[in-house]
Amino acid sequence: MRYGRTMSPVIDPPVPAAFDTPEVAALRRRSIILLSTAQILSGLAAGSVVSVGSLMAVKLAGSDAWAGSVTTASTLGAALSSLALARLAASRGRRISLVTGLALASIGATSIIISAVVSNFLLLLVGGALMGVGSAANLQARFAATDLSTPHTRARDLALVVWMSTAGAVTGPNLIRLGAPMSRLTGLPELGAVFVFPVAGMFAAMLVMWFGLRPDPLFVGRSIIGNELGQARKHVPISVAFTTLRRHPTALAALSGILVAHAVMVAIMSMTPVHMAGHGTSISIVGLTVSLHIAGMYALSPVMGILADRLGAPVVLVGGLGVIVLSTVLTSMSGGSTMIVTAGLILLGLGWSASTVAGSSIVAATVTGVERVAVQGLSDSLMSLAGAGGGAVAGLLLAAAGYSGLSMAGGVLAVVGVGAFWLLSRMQTPAHAT
Repeated sequence: MRYGRTMSPVIDPPVPAAFDTPEVAALRRRSIILLSTAQILSGLAAGSVVSVGSLMAVKLAGSDAWAGSVTTASTLGAALSSLALARLAASRGRRISLVTGLALASIGATSIIISAVVSNFLLLLVGGALMGVGSAANLQARFAATDLSTPHTRARDLALVVWMSTAGAVTGPNLIRLGAPMSRLTGLPELGAVFVFPVAGMFAAMLVMWFGLRPDPLFVGRSIIGNELGQARKHVPISVAFTTLRRHPTALAALSGILVAHAVMVAIMSMTPVHMAGHGTSISIVGLTVSLHIAGMYALSPVMGILADRLGAPVVLVGGLGVIVLSTVLTSMSGGSTMIVTAGLILLGLGWSASTVAGSSIVAATVTGVERVAVQGLSDSLMSLAGAGGGAVAGLLLAAAGYSGLSMAGGVLAVVGVGAFWLLSRMQTPAHAT
């Protein structure tokens, strides 16, 4: 049993001794290396959607009002596909599920290239939605890293896979610089040519998963635990996933923290470029600020995992929400200061990292029955929907109250998230912790 300093305990279920054998430990390390490699290769896509997709949308639609449409389509694609990929993982394993998600995402990136060639806005949105399926696969990969984990390594293993997204996610927004040379090489439109890199990355990630992720870590974990997971149904209805969360208040509390952190992060991040551009900041500085924010999200995730394993995941989750509150204080007071906005965005990324890593580790630790993968899929789906909702509301708040008002609203929501986590955690009983 692990305790937070002031929070309720997180009770880990018994773990068979087989998880601590050298053979399983070696397979766990191998699986994490493979998942991490795939994250690096496929991570280029997310950054490209945010930075280049918005420019393509404005160009094809002919209006700045559609700037966020590709990101929204990608987020909704991730939300709608997370449960489907979870069901596929439950029946066919992580390997098939992850490869399927990456394959659909590569088709999406190809569709975006074609949309640039034929100047078709609808095809651009379809491509963005399919690339969102790849984002859902990348989210699932962090849970796949815990399939063979022990309670002492779970948060660290999860965080390592999240961390490996850093290279691709930070590089993605800067690929626009390679659009011109790739355009000259291929004859494609400059913005569309940028997506040649995500297509290549996701195809390479598919190969890594298809040939490398054998044996499947989810199936190995099931065989170790025995009949409880070995008899898992192929299709667990979404209603069962919701019921399972109600039976596990600790997991529900962790999920509430994840959703609040993600909604606030997306809301403020998506409106920061607009705010900075309004104060005359150059596009290159805006891109640098977004890259530093993304680095804050991923670069220290292993540290967050180690802290969650040592101090307790509840402490790290609440601490992450506290850092988000601090970040919103800075951004609300930033005015036209690029330095203050950048500092606030870096802290926003760090707070998101702590809350997401710790919260996800709690979900993975708490729900271990036949509904485990379904609950993980529901968590990812709700996380994407929270991001979509945060992005949509952010635009309205920015128009009504300005960037300062948006930031203050985000800070208030983060404080509410701390309260919700505390209240739901207090509902935990030993009977619910199994």
